[in-house]
Amino acid sequence: MLKNIFLTAWRTLRRNRVYTFVNVLGLSLGCGGALLIFSVIHYQLNFDTFHQDADRIYRIVTTFHEENVEHQTGVPQPFGKAFLNEYNFAEQTARVDVNLRALISLPEEKTAAKYEEENGVAYADPGFFDIFHFPLLHGTQMLAEPNTALITARVARKYFGVEDAVGKMIRYDNQRDYKVTGILADLPDNTDRHQEIYLSYANLKDKSPYFASDSSWGNTEGNMQFFVRLRPGVSAAMVDKALPQLVHKYYDPEDAKVTEFSLQPLRDIHFNTTLDGRTDRKYLWALGCIGLFLIVTACVNFVNLATAQALRRAREVGVRKVMGSLRRQLFWQFMAETTGIVLVAFALAYLLAWWGLPFANDLFRTKMTLGPGLWVFLPALLAGVVFLSGAYPALILSRFRPVIALKGKLSQQHIGGVSLRRGLVVLQFTISQVLIISMLVVAHQLRYTVTADLGFNKDAVVLVPIPQDDAQKMHTFLNSVTALSGVQAATLCAQPPASTSTHLTNIRFDNRPKDENWEVNVKAADERYVPTFGLKLVAGRNLFASDTLREFLVNETFLRKLGLTNPDEAIGKSMSIGGHDVPGRIAGVLRDFHHSSLRTGIDPLCVTTAARDYKFCAVKVNMTDWKNTQASIERMWNQAYPAYVYSDQFLDERIARFYAVDNTLLALVEGFACIAIVIGCLGLYGLVSFMTAQRTKEIGVRKVLGAGTGDVLWLFGRELSLLIGLAFVIGAPVAWWAMMRYLQDYTYRIPIGWGTFALSLGATVFIAAATVAWKTARAATANPITSLRSE
Repeated sequence: MLKNIFLTAWRTLRRNRVYTFVNVLGLSLGCGGALLIFSVIHYQLNFDTFHQDADRIYRIVTTFHEENVEHQTGVPQPFGKAFLNEYNFAEQTARVDVNLRALISLPEEKTAAKYEEENGVAYADPGFFDIFHFPLLHGTQMLAEPNTALITARVARKYFGVEDAVGKMIRYDNQRDYKVTGILADLPDNTDRHQEIYLSYANLKDKSPYFASDSSWGNTEGNMQFFVRLRPGVSAAMVDKALPQLVHKYYDPEDAKVTEFSLQPLRDIHFNTTLDGRTDRKYLWALGCIGLFLIVTACVNFVNLATAQALRRAREVGVRKVMGSLRRQLFWQFMAETTGIVLVAFALAYLLAWWGLPFANDLFRTKMTLGPGLWVFLPALLAGVVFLSGAYPALILSRFRPVIALKGKLSQQHIGGVSLRRGLVVLQFTISQVLIISMLVVAHQLRYTVTADLGFNKDAVVLVPIPQDDAQKMHTFLNSVTALSGVQAATLCAQPPASTSTHLTNIRFDNRPKDENWEVNVKAADERYVPTFGLKLVAGRNLFASDTLREFLVNETFLRKLGLTNPDEAIGKSMSIGGHDVPGRIAGVLRDFHHSSLRTGIDPLCVTTAARDYKFCAVKVNMTDWKNTQASIERMWNQAYPAYVYSDQFLDERIARFYAVDNTLLALVEGFACIAIVIGCLGLYGLVSFMTAQRTKEIGVRKVLGAGTGDVLWLFGRELSLLIGLAFVIGAPVAWWAMMRYLQDYTYRIPIGWGTFALSLGATVFIAAATVAWKTARAATANPITSLRSE
C-alpha cells in the first residue's frame, strides 16, 4: 500500500516537473533560511551556559542616576573587599580587570618573538576560576601568588610550541615577567570572556597604583568587574536590597544619592547592549520572526501552486474515485506527494544552510556549526511544513465529486475559491514590504552615521599605538613622523575624539565646597590634538606645549553640567579631576563633538596633558601616497621601539565598529528580504497560474468580442496591483512601527520619510510585474479558438 502510494507520487511529480521545481525551490529557500536562522539563535542563546551553577553567577554593575542615567559594567576597585566585609551572601567572589591590546614577549627564549594580543590580558583573583568553568589542563596554582600567569593551551602552543608550558616565563608590555603556573583548556567560542592570558591580581598595582588602591572609590571603569556566585538560597533581590547600605557607608551623602549597585545575571550579560553586551535579544526575536515568515511564505507558495494544479488533476481524481479510491486514500496520496517534495526541499535546504554558514560566521565573527540542536529542530520543522503545505490542497483534491471532475466543470467553489489564494499572496507581499522598508531605513540610518558631521576630522587619520615607558622617546618619534612629506599633522593622545573611555570621576571646580561626581570623558593629549582632529574652540585658547603645566579644555556640555551658560566664565578657573590634589586651569572651551556612537548623547568631556597616559600617535596623512608614508612610519617605529610590534588602524574603521551590530542586522535583513521577495514572486506566479487556468474561456470570449492584448493584460495587472497595494497598506504601518522602535536606540537619528515607502512600493510593483509578465502575456496572446473549443 505505502509502496504504491509513494510510487504513484513519484510518477506524478516527474510528470509535473515545472510544478515540482517551483515548489522545491520555494520550500528549500524558505526552510534553508529558517535553518540558518535557527542555528544563529541557538548559538547566541547558549553563551556562557556551560558554567556550573550559571544561574547563581552574577556581575555587579553600577548605575548613576544623574540627569541622564549612566550604566557601567564595572565597580570601583575597593568594592570587592567592601562587599566581603559587609555581607555573607557570596559562596565565591572574584575581581577581574581587563587590559586590551597587550604586548607579550618571551624573556627566556632564544628567539626575539613578540606577540600583540588583541584581546589583551586580565588581572584576576584566584576565585575567578572557581566561579567560571575554564578547566586547568596542566599545573596546580591558580594565580595564588604574585608574578604568576595562566595561559590557554592555544597560547602555549603559539608561544612555546608545546601545550605543557608550566614553568615558562612571559613578559607583559616589556615591564614585568610572569611565571606560567597553569595551562587552561582553550576557551569555547560561546563565551564573552575572550582573554587567554590571566595575571595575578596582586600585580594590578604595578600597572596603576592609584586605581588599584583601596581609596579609589571615585573611579569607576567598565574593565574593573566584580563577579559573585551566591550561596544556595540567596536571591538576587536580597542582595540588591542590601547594597544601598554599602553605598551610604562608603560614599559621601551627595554621591550616594546618585550611585546604585545591582546584580546582573550571567545569562543576561551577552544580551544587554546597555552594559556592553554583544547581542540584543530584540534582534534575535526579529530574526525568529523572519524565519517564521520565510517558512509561512514558502508554505503559502505550495498551497497556491497545489490548488492551481488541482484544475489539471481534476479528471485524474475523478478516474481514481470511479475506480474505487476512497477520500482518505486520495488524501494520503496527495500528502505523500507533498512529503516527497518537502523531503527533497529539506535536503536542499540543509545544503543551502551549510553553504550559508561560513557567511554567517564571517558576519557574526563566530564559529557556528549545524550542531546537534539542529537535529531536534529539523524533524519538528519537517512535520510542520508537511502539514501546513499539504493538508489544505490534499483536502481540496480528495473531496472532488467524480462526475463533475470527469466533465472538467470544476468551479472556484469546488477548489476552494480564489479569495484564499489572494489572501495568501497579500500575506507574502506584506512580509516583503516590511522587510524592504526595514532594509531601507537601516541602510539610511547607517549611511547617516557615516556622513554625519561628528564635529571633528575622522578621515585619513591613522592611529599608531605607542609604548608608554619613555616620554622622551614618544616626542622624538612624533617629531620624526611630523617631518614626513606625506604627513599633514600628528599628535600624542590616550584616545582619539571618538572612543568609549567615559568613566565616573571626582571633579573639584573653582574651590566649590563640594566635589562634583559625574561621568566624564577624559582625553589625555598634547597641544597638537585640537588642530590634528580639527576641533573647534568657542572660548579661550588651546593647551600650551608643556608636560608640567596642568591645563584643561572642556566641552560645552561640561559647562552646562557645572551650571555655566557663558563659556568665557570658565576660562582661567581652577579645576582638578580624579581625586588629584594638584589643580589646573581651564584654558579653553571646545564646541561639542560626538565622542561615541550616535546612539548616545554628548557627555561632559575634558582634554588635558598627561604624557604617562598617551597610548597613540594619531597621524593625519595624505592618502595619495599612503603606502610610502606607512612604510616610513613603520621604519621609524622599528628604530624607536625595536622591542615592540608595529600596528596601525584608520580612525574611520575604529568608528565603524560602533555600528557593527547594525551592519550585521542590515546584512541579515538584506539577505532574507531577497529570499522573501523570491518566494513571494513564486507565490505570485502560482496565483497567476491559477487565475489564467481558471479564466481561460473568459479571456477567449473577451478576445472574440474585440478585447486587445493590452486589455487582457490590464485585466490581470489591475488585480495584482490591488493585491500589492493592499499588502503595502498593511505592511507599511507595521514596518513604520518596527523601525521607530529600532531608531529609538539612537539619540541622533533619521526621519522616516515618504520616499522610503514609495521606493519600497515601486520596487515591489516592478519585481511583481517582471515575474508575471511572461505568464500573463502568454494568456493574453493565446488563440481564443483553442480556449473556446470545448464549449
